[in-house]
Amino acid sequence: MTLTALLRRTAPAELVTLRHALHRRPELSGQESETAAHIVAELKRHQPDEILTELGSHGVAAIYDSGADGPAVLFRCELDGLPITEISSFGWRSEIEGKGHLCGHDGHMAILCGLAMQLAENRPTRGKVILLFQPAEETGAGAADVIADPRFKRIKPDFAFALHNLPGLPLGAVGVRPGPFTFASEGLAVRLSGRTAHAAQPEAGLSPAAVMGRLMDALPALPETLGHIPGHSLVTLSHARLGEAAFGIAPGEADIWVTIRAIDDEMQAQLMDEAEKLVHRLADAGGLGVSLDRHEGFAAGHNHEDAVASIEAAALALGAGRVEVGDPYRWSEDFGRFGSVAKAALFVLGSGEDHPRLHNPDFDFPDELIGPGVAIFEHIARDLCGEQTAD
Repeated sequence: MTLTALLRRTAPAELVTLRHALHRRPELSGQESETAAHIVAELKRHQPDEILTELGSHGVAAIYDSGADGPAVLFRCELDGLPITEISSFGWRSEIEGKGHLCGHDGHMAILCGLAMQLAENRPTRGKVILLFQPAEETGAGAADVIADPRFKRIKPDFAFALHNLPGLPLGAVGVRPGPFTFASEGLAVRLSGRTAHAAQPEAGLSPAAVMGRLMDALPALPETLGHIPGHSLVTLSHARLGEAAFGIAPGEADIWVTIRAIDDEMQAQLMDEAEKLVHRLADAGGLGVSLDRHEGFAAGHNHEDAVASIEAAALALGAGRVEVGDPYRWSEDFGRFGSVAKAALFVLGSGEDHPRLHNPDFDFPDELIGPGVAIFEHIARDLCGEQTAD
């Protein structure tokens, strides 16, 4: 089976135009009001039975309800862009300095709007289909905020699906696996506090430099120290600062930021706890004050086998190319939280083997993926919420 059959599913020109319009006006996590309004206007053209707005801040949900018994099936995409300056020369490049849709969320939104077009023409015959445009994916806050919104009970799904485009894979190829799929992650910001002194009399102060150096070695080595299976967890040093940029001052403060990742939420919780204990132990031994702050927590993504079966059936029926997903991806995706409320699965859709990588300033979502993404989601929706044939 080649990619040809799926890639022949071209998107209507209006979806490409929509994608380009969204790309020009990116908004950061928690600030997606203009994007949400654009999506609401687009969805109204496709006549859902109900539209919910301001879910978990700026989230939007369109509901296509058959009124008959059947599963509630949610398809989710993301509203937010990134704080990165785009360097592409496309006519639809970002018009907002320092912000860009450099992860493909504009394309994911266009795909879900394409699904709305299809559902308007052929509504579900049982159960209901929910299209969720989620805020604040990039910070890990959006899914939790949507789920915590009291109105989420009205759209609580039995199944939840999402896709993410992925450069490095053949264009249009589908990758999925049951079980662990994306890592949990969280940022840990460490501040060490000592006492500044004149650079000519460093002994009069209390420098955090030695403890900072030990932590910069010990934190990344923590998975090995704890005996974790290689590749199942990771601590990455992402930022460090010692004192002020001045030759006359011996430092009195230091900042260390690390990103901590693990294959499941249990291992992640253990690793975070051990990292904090390590920081306190070394800071106390050095006579330093310490403060710790956690940022951007993502749950691990665990794909339910029933949801994966629906994705695989769609990929097979549509003639999609397949890529083997061996180990889980070490990057994180906020969609993982939906696994706590539904049979959920995320799959990747190849953006091209030589395509610029996600979060790079020259990334742009391939318009050729809009049609295939719509086709896969539509097949899943029909499989779960369409007419059932007798065995």
